[in-house]
Amino acid sequence: MIIAVDEAIPYWHEALSELGHLRLFSARDLKPEDIRDADALVVRSVTRVDASLLEGSSIRFVAAASAGVDHIDQDYLRARGIRFFYAAGCNADSVSEYVVTALHVIASRKNWKLRDKSLAVIGVGNVGSRVANKARALGMDVLLCDPPLRDTTGDTRYQPFGEVLGADILSFHVPLVFEAAYPTWHMVDRKTLDRLSSKQFLINTARGAVLDNQELKIALQEGRIEGAVLDVWEGEPRIDHSLLKLVDIGTPHIAGTALDGKIRATEMSRDALCDFIGFRPSSDLESFYPKSGHLQPEPASEDQESVLSVLLQAFDILKADANLRAITEISPDKVAASFERLRTKHPLRPEFRHFIVDLDKRHINLAGTFAALGFQLEGAKHSSPI
Repeated sequence: MIIAVDEAIPYWHEALSELGHLRLFSARDLKPEDIRDADALVVRSVTRVDASLLEGSSIRFVAAASAGVDHIDQDYLRARGIRFFYAAGCNADSVSEYVVTALHVIASRKNWKLRDKSLAVIGVGNVGSRVANKARALGMDVLLCDPPLRDTTGDTRYQPFGEVLGADILSFHVPLVFEAAYPTWHMVDRKTLDRLSSKQFLINTARGAVLDNQELKIALQEGRIEGAVLDVWEGEPRIDHSLLKLVDIGTPHIAGTALDGKIRATEMSRDALCDFIGFRPSSDLESFYPKSGHLQPEPASEDQESVLSVLLQAFDILKADANLRAITEISPDKVAASFERLRTKHPLRPEFRHFIVDLDKRHINLAGTFAALGFQLEGAKHSSPI
């Protein structure tokens, strides 16, 4: 069996070497002839899988080691009888941890009390539901928007998009959908932005084109919204320099690049291929998870600042932001390669669950908050979140 594998997928050898002959490829350079005689294909989110890539090939199985599927032509795969799998939810914790960290950074800069803010979670799936739970643990008023979920469940907690636009902060966790009943392509366009105010804030960790980046840039330039955090961008990897300079935090599509999510995606893809071919491997990726490390809150006048100090020790979002901003100093023709390098070479951070927060008497009241955010605790019993 020939298995074509994106070379950027972590631990591909340990996970897949027992299953057949592995043929590595670079996602940006992949050509149809490279996989013509392959039986299985394992990709990341940067490879468009459709007829132009697979027609005439012997591919019988496709796995996307990613949480999204907008790069996969599933109708084509079904029509050709090609089995498809994607790693739904593999990076949900890491993306929610990114959002929580970004919220604390912005709150510190703008002197917000998060418990006084409302957050609209648009898309309440694997990621959105975790964001909502963490935001509630911080005392935030959380609004849920997921019309498809409302249709399938009848649960009126999931409000229409137009009814959550009054929230202080809007965080997007939807797939990129161009048609169907609820399209998400440019769901934040000029019309939507005109309904917002100069006191509202946007966070996008979903797909770049969920927000019309040109209209967002104009809104930021004119001060019609307070600010934005972008991890995803229209036209990746050729991003808009001028938009990057306007956002409060900008990162190179790395919200989901925690070590845990990558291991899960590889492992889940491996297991799906094993189910397809009827084979059980002896390999185990558990040993690649890190040992627990210890963190300690820094003394601060506000509990929220102490929480921020731990978050930045666990995930230095400010460094990721600074690294991306550095590409604005290079020539435009090199931006795409630099963005892709930052994305693929970004250090794989451990999720919060791998950190033990050491609490002393000054911070014992934060035990419940840290536990709700996913940290282990030492030195205190759980108390109520802040």
